[in-house]
Amino acid sequence: MSSSLIGVLQRHREDVDLSCSPAELSDLTSLSTVLDRLSDPRRVRGRRYRLGYLLALCLLAVLGGATTLAGIARFAIDSTPEVRKRIGLDRLPRATTLGRLLSRVDGDALDDAVGAWLARHSRDPVETGSPELVGLAVDGKAVRGSRDGGKSAIHLLAAVLHENQTVISQRQIAAKSNEIPAFAPLLEWLDLRDTSSPPT
Repeated sequence: MSSSLIGVLQRHREDVDLSCSPAELSDLTSLSTVLDRLSDPRRVRGRRYRLGYLLALCLLAVLGGATTLAGIARFAIDSTPEVRKRIGLDRLPRATTLGRLLSRVDGDALDDAVGAWLARHSRDPVETGSPELVGLAVDGKAVRGSRDGGKSAIHLLAAVLHENQTVISQRQIAAKSNEIPAFAPLLEWLDLRDTSSPPT
């Protein structure tokens, strides 16, 4: 199901507790690496930037408040050399380059990759020692401001960590009444060991 890739990233901005965002610049390197594992829709010939570098830039820009391609490009210009180095960018992409990429990337795959990265930074098994039971909730919602004239609002099914309200997986669904078929694909890539669902 096609949707704006900036919209996909903005949904994470709406749901993530920004206190869980990377505190260390070294975390940006891991973000680029995670996003670089996505299927690259671009032709091999003529690629000047690695996929993960561009998508990490887009995610950071949207988390920082960018809502347009020009805003993402402006974020790249205004970011510090150290941030660009950690992402992996040695030169700045144009807004048109970002637009072509975002129009072709699989939104669900990007959601999964961003969710996995956020989940990793929301709870670190190395820091917590023995694994603790983690609460995970799944619920549907309409995206605020997505209703456009006669067009109905975008509906998402999201899996959320209880402790810090971080969305670690989400899927766009055709209608709010159509959540059940999307439940299994939403959770299939998640490691659900030591995870509980609270009684309703």
